[in-house]
Formats: sequence, structure tokens, C-alpha cells
Amino acid sequence: MKKYRVAVVGATGAVGRELLGILSEREFPLCELRLFASERSRGQTVRWRGEEYRLETLEDLDVFSGIDLVFTCTDTEVSRRLVPQIRARGPLVIDDSAAFRTEPQVPLVVPEVNPEVARNHQGLFANANCSTIQLVVALKPLYDAAGIVRLVVSTYQAVSGTGAQAIEELRAQTGEALAGRALQPQVYPYPIAFNLLPQIGTFDERGDSSEERKLAQETRKILGDDRIAITATTVRVPVFRSHSEAVNIETQEKLTAEQARELLARAPGISVLDEPDRALYPLPLEARGRDEVFVGRIREDRSIKNGLNLWVVSDNLRKGAALNTVQIGELLIERGWM
Repeated sequence: MKKYRVAVVGATGAVGRELLGILSEREFPLCELRLFASERSRGQTVRWRGEEYRLETLEDLDVFSGIDLVFTCTDTEVSRRLVPQIRARGPLVIDDSAAFRTEPQVPLVVPEVNPEVARNHQGLFANANCSTIQLVVALKPLYDAAGIVRLVVSTYQAVSGTGAQAIEELRAQTGEALAGRALQPQVYPYPIAFNLLPQIGTFDERGDSSEERKLAQETRKILGDDRIAITATTVRVPVFRSHSEAVNIETQEKLTAEQARELLARAPGISVLDEPDRALYPLPLEARGRDEVFVGRIREDRSIKNGLNLWVVSDNLRKGAALNTVQIGELLIERGWM
């Protein structure tokens, strides 16, 4: 099998570290690995598969001219600035930020859902938002079978979606709260420990948050259907890892709960946990470190003619970010689309 020269930009962040672990676990076919991070990491090393790799900074972008594939695990502003310059040096780029997701010419790929859109590319791929990825994996088999008219989605998103500082803030605030001390938020506008924040991102003039807009825009793009009516409320919750979603679906054709359960059980990337009489349903703690999108609480919404309710849970750092990014690379290699 051909092997590739691979670079990871943002190798020390939460997603970058997760991605490195997945590259190792899945034995990604690479012959060279180069790791890049910010100036703060100059001189540091990362251990991968028993070897020490020196972290490189991004002073001279000409180093990318010898690379086949670059995974960029950076924030949106950094990706907007860096990715075009990296692409100009020749490598194919799979970007994990929001910088290019809505651009028409950039494929937004979830391999279990729309692998075919990866065929025609211009060397740049976008990885969807973490909350979108688990949603569309669960929706795809239902959409194919019965069509979707409308979605109402409420998300319960872990702090790891914000980054390492948010994880530390929740950990520290939990201890402070249990000790009866006042909480001093830094990452979020209010304390996150023992609290819920109905804001992820910035609000627009209509009152929708940027996370809510992403969920709607990206879902339509990935499913290839701009007709779907989507409304979302996204909430940050005091969970370290794994996002949860309550999803209400109005389908074009009638699907019973049993039919939906059977479709989901056969679909790639999904694990159905749906025995509520035995208290068996998806949980963030159980999804942590797992590749699957877990679906449960599958039941009919009897308030409308063709309605279904789902509870969808997945590890946001894994399937919602790093794993899906690696799977895009694997798809390109398997299909010969590199």
C-alpha cells in the first residue's frame, strides 16, 4: 500500500492530540509525520508510536511543499489565514475549523452520509461541526427512507467543544463550588459548573447563535436538501466530553418507531441503544472514547402526522472532530481520489 507524507497543524490542541491517537490506532498509511504548533510550543516534543517528534512552528510555510496531506486542527481565524497558503504549496488539506464549511466549492464530508461529494475537489475539504456530524449520521437512513420536512434540534454540548481551557474551567469550578467558594468564570460569561448556558457562539440580530446557524446550514449542505426546515437551540452543559441531542423529525412519508429503529440499526457508524424499560439509552459517559453515534429513545411524535423523536449522543472530540477528519483521508485513499 502506498504511504503518504502527513502533517498535523495544531498538534497540541484537544483535537490535534485526539487525531494523533486515531492515526496510530487506525494505522493510517503514512511514511512521514510532521507536527506543527504555535510559537508557545517551540522546542517541545510529542511522543507518537514510541518516537519523539519535535514540534515545528509555522514561520516558513515552504516546508509544506513536500507534504501530501495536511490536517489543520486550528481555530477559524488561523485556518482562514493559513490554509490558502498551505494549499498553494501543493498538499491536500482537510480543515477541522468552520472557515470553509459553507463555501460551495469545498466538500463538507461525513463519510457515512455523503462520501460521493469527495470525488470532485480542489484540494481542500472541510470537516463539519461536531454537533452536525452526529446529527446527520443519525438522520441519513431516515432521510433516504422517508424524506425529511422539518427538524427541531436541542443540543446539550460538552465543554471540550470549546477547548482545553474550558475543560480546566469546569474541573476547577466544580471543586470550588463543592467547597462553597465563589466561582470566577473566564472562558464562559457565567459559571459552567452545575449550570447550563443557552449560548454557543455569538448571537445575530434574530437571536440565533452562530452554533445554531451552523447546525442548520451544514445539515442542509451535507444531506443535499435546502428544503428542510430546521430550527435549533444549542446549550453548553457541565459535561467534559460527548455531545447529546434531542431531535424531533417530521418526515415526508410515515415511519413507525420500529421501522426507524431497524433502519438505524443497519446504518454504518450507528449503535442503537433503545430499551428504555431496562434504562438502556445513550449516555455521554458511555460514548466517551467510542467511534459510534449512539441513538436511543426512538419513538413516534403523536402530535403530528409523521413525527419521530430521537436521542443522539456521540464523542465530540472523536467522531465529531478527529475521527471524521481521519475518515475523510481514508476515504480519499480508498477511492483513489487523492
